[in-house]
Amino acid sequence: MTDQKINNANMPEQPDAPCPPAQDMHPSMKEPFVRMTKRGGITKRQRVAVYIICFILALLVGALMLLAIGKNPIHAYRDMVVGSFGTAIATAETVRIAIPLLIASVAVGFAFKMRFWNIGAEGQILAGAIFCSYIVIHSINNENYIGKIPLHLLMVVLAMVGGALFGFLPAYFKTKWETNETLFTLMLNYIAIQYVIYLQSLRTWQHPMSTYPKIVDFSTFTEGKVELPRMFGVHIGWIFALIIAVVAYFYLTKTKHGYEISVVGDSLNTARYAGMNTRWIQIRTLLISGALCGFAGYLQVAGANHTLTETSAGGVGFTAITVAWLAKLNPFVMIPIAVFIAMLQKGSLFIQSTMRIPASAADLLTGLILFFMLGSEFFIEYKLVFRGKQNISPIEQKEVAA
Repeated sequence: MTDQKINNANMPEQPDAPCPPAQDMHPSMKEPFVRMTKRGGITKRQRVAVYIICFILALLVGALMLLAIGKNPIHAYRDMVVGSFGTAIATAETVRIAIPLLIASVAVGFAFKMRFWNIGAEGQILAGAIFCSYIVIHSINNENYIGKIPLHLLMVVLAMVGGALFGFLPAYFKTKWETNETLFTLMLNYIAIQYVIYLQSLRTWQHPMSTYPKIVDFSTFTEGKVELPRMFGVHIGWIFALIIAVVAYFYLTKTKHGYEISVVGDSLNTARYAGMNTRWIQIRTLLISGALCGFAGYLQVAGANHTLTETSAGGVGFTAITVAWLAKLNPFVMIPIAVFIAMLQKGSLFIQSTMRIPASAADLLTGLILFFMLGSEFFIEYKLVFRGKQNISPIEQKEVAA
């Protein structure tokens, strides 16, 4: 008999120990005081309540910020409203700010509906402004040989071509080589800005009696041909903006193209399985998106600034993303939201002069309000559950244990 067998024989037999129950293997888990869960559904009344609560919280936090710098928040909020709509001139200025914002919001909404993240509206607006400015400079350098109506028609066509080009490039590269459209469109913004700075240094674009790097004032050198006519104190671009929003709504909801955009946005593979030409749908949609931004650039040149600068877009392309997101990509809802954000921008400028509030503080106040309004979308999708120290349900314990 081997040593191993002897040792086994001398060892006393151990009684069989019962296996502990499965529930004893994991200690009882305490649920946190606050936890986040996804909402199963939300009514329209609850949605409105969330928006109202978030807006009130934004005003309260903004009031604390104003109190911290020694300003009266009630007077500040009052002056923001008065500075935006208190007079006919103020109202016209607010609407003027809202015009390119609404058009750019509709434009990016086309791309976002397709889950194509177009962050290049800023560059597409500038591209439109650059292209339509070329024909103006050409007319100025040739003794204004182009009449007013042909000049505007050429400006519109060239502006939309320029914006469409800046929309086509990222769409083509995305569909051809799967490039990242977010980075691509973002980089095009800087290309457009730097190209405007380059144009400012050209003698043919400058004032003939000045060497300062600044593009000439178009309204002065074209004898007013570039200026758009006004209606109710605002250039007629607001009419086109409303028409674009209405047409875009019906295009997205009532046409075959709009249906294709929705299918591509829901699932690219499903669209391919259904026989759709997904590459052409993406390119076509970005051509429309870029062309609309280019048209907004035309309105900035002909209706607002009457010249071209690197700030002609004025951050509109980035703010439009916020408008589109708050509106859930609905062009009709974008109209009041664009006006609201224009009111915040105009009101913040007004309180800088009336209450001597620093520009940074006024911009921070606007940012706080927009931050809370965007945050409201989170609480529409999710909810906070308060359950104290009660135990987590058995189903959740199994999920955690797994």
